[in-house]
Amino acid sequence: MKIEWQSTVTCPQCGYKKEETMPQDKCQFFYKCTNCHAVLRPLPGDCCVFCSYGTVPCPPIQLERSGEAGDSSGDCCNTQSDLFRDE
Repeated sequence: MKIEWQSTVTCPQCGYKKEETMPQDKCQFFYKCTNCHAVLRPLPGDCCVFCSYGTVPCPPIQLERSGEAGDSSGDCCNTQSDLFRDE
């Protein structure tokens, strides 16, 4: 599976959209809107702001949904970064 690294984040406060590159080695818990400066946090049940407000979920969730997450399934924030290598 090819991991998508770009996701467009939509601010729920002002509706501003911005394409961002997702981190390879960690979940992003906070995101500051560059338009209204609201600090976004994941919604309940989501691991990061990309899963809550992005057009593409974070890489660990992409792997989990594809069935390639292995033993890390269900705990995306502890997924090893070597799972994200784009080969």
